[in-house]
Amino acid sequence: MKNLFNNTEVAFALKNNKELKRAHFLFKMISKPTLVKLGSSLANFAIKTHLPVTGLIRSTVFDHFCGGISEDDCLTVVDNMYAKGGVASVLDYSVEGKETEKQFDAALNMTIKTIEYAKQRPDSIPFAVFKPTGFGRFDMFVKKGEKVAFTAEEEKEWERIVYRFNMACKFAYNNDVLLLIDAEHSWMQDAADDIVLDMMRKYNKEKALIYNTAQMYRWDRLQYLKDLHAIAKAEGFHVGMKVVRGAYMEVERERATERGYKSPICVDKAATDVNYDAGVTYMLENIDSMAIFAGTHNEKSSYLIMDLMEKHNISHTDRRLYFGQLYGMSDNISFNLAKEKFNVAKYLPFGPVRDVIPYLIRRAEENTSVAGQTNRELDLIETELKRRKL
Repeated sequence: MKNLFNNTEVAFALKNNKELKRAHFLFKMISKPTLVKLGSSLANFAIKTHLPVTGLIRSTVFDHFCGGISEDDCLTVVDNMYAKGGVASVLDYSVEGKETEKQFDAALNMTIKTIEYAKQRPDSIPFAVFKPTGFGRFDMFVKKGEKVAFTAEEEKEWERIVYRFNMACKFAYNNDVLLLIDAEHSWMQDAADDIVLDMMRKYNKEKALIYNTAQMYRWDRLQYLKDLHAIAKAEGFHVGMKVVRGAYMEVERERATERGYKSPICVDKAATDVNYDAGVTYMLENIDSMAIFAGTHNEKSSYLIMDLMEKHNISHTDRRLYFGQLYGMSDNISFNLAKEKFNVAKYLPFGPVRDVIPYLIRRAEENTSVAGQTNRELDLIETELKRRKL
């Protein structure tokens, strides 16, 4: 299966010629760092000054990378991907940077709603997901992680954050739905990790239902995985983990330089790759007490996981292992894996266009910083366009 990911007919079966050409145009734009910088600044400016740009954004970058503006909007995409391609979805409410209690309660309600959707469609929507800062202010996580004393007011605010986490995890547990909790910036992550550890202790006794996220571009995450596993074995619960490379590299390095501490990020891409592969290898060797959502757009890592599954006699359909990619990217990995009956789920972001722009900007910047990724997407799209012409 060594050339599995070169099959463009399977990869783009769900895209018509018009959608394929739009994808080609977008990745062409994304491959130019100066354009991405300019586009990001203009998008931010347009949103702040309420310029009428949502139509343009919706018909181009939004429709390529997002499932819709509401959870109901996404269902057509969900059903289409699963019925025609065997690829499941993770409904991801991608609204970021909110600050009020009302907004945090709304995010909890939305998470509950997506858990209900997942319960109704366990095959096509196997996971629900939320971001820690969807449930509370970023600064609160930082303060808690740095062990800075809270005021009486903040103490109550923190209790509400933990309450929201527990409400989502308890609801997922009661409905037997797998729940992913995303990772964010390293300087707020310790506090989030501590809450998720408590949720695993509570709800992962029989199997892994609650998943934390390990960003393997952090050199300390392999040890974190091993330490967490040791706690789980000693206390009798399962570890669920989404393993990704990471999405905040530039910001992490800049902050470390500004503040004069050692960067939490691996020295280079090669070191990150080694760390990622070591993480998934460790988890697959301990599959009896760990469940893994392998979030990767990397073909080598995907082949490695397939080889390890064979080595450890893990069936393609074992629910303790899912491959994951983002909607609008790496269709060659997602759909070709699904054709071989592996469990695959695409992250399907949704939300009002204006609110999802920070997410879209991050996607564009991420693609620009991993040059090989964008070129690979372009090559595959061009191959498929040529194949269709012939």
